[in-house]
Amino acid sequence: MNAAAIQSLIEAGLPGAEVRVATQDDTHFEALIVAPQFAGKRTIQRHQLVYATLGELMGREIHALSMQVLTPEERDARHS
Repeated sequence: MNAAAIQSLIEAGLPGAEVRVATQDDTHFEALIVAPQFAGKRTIQRHQLVYATLGELMGREIHALSMQVLTPEERDARHS
């Protein structure tokens, strides 16, 4: 599994999301995911949405995934 494949899976599962995934060892990944689907959801619910896009890969090909999960508004507020 590589970062580009994980990014594609998340983008397919969360249409309209902006996704960046990085890794140094193709086992441990870091992701920044900005998606309108996160609006009104707590962090754990946002993570669950992302995990649903990855299915059984979590815990198998993907051993660790660190995530920042933001709405577009939250992202914009951080950059203003």
